[in-house]
Amino acid sequence: MSDDKNQPTKNHPGPSKGPGVMKILQSVLAGALGVQSDKRRQEDFSSQSPWPYIVAGIIFTAGFVVTLVVVVKLVLASQ
Repeated sequence: MSDDKNQPTKNHPGPSKGPGVMKILQSVLAGALGVQSDKRRQEDFSSQSPWPYIVAGIIFTAGFVVTLVVVVKLVLASQ
């Protein structure tokens, strides 16, 4: 007989990879803009680990704050 333990089934789809970089980036940007669909939000929350989303959110927030600081400094310097 063959070993069926490693074969994907309906209840156990097999080894699942984490979400891709583009999916995480799209989710973080959509969440930041407030246009995240309920379906996509459910997919994100059903992910095995929240860490990719947390790290991407922190990086996005830091980049956003740095961008705002640079823009304000440029505007104030031009006056």
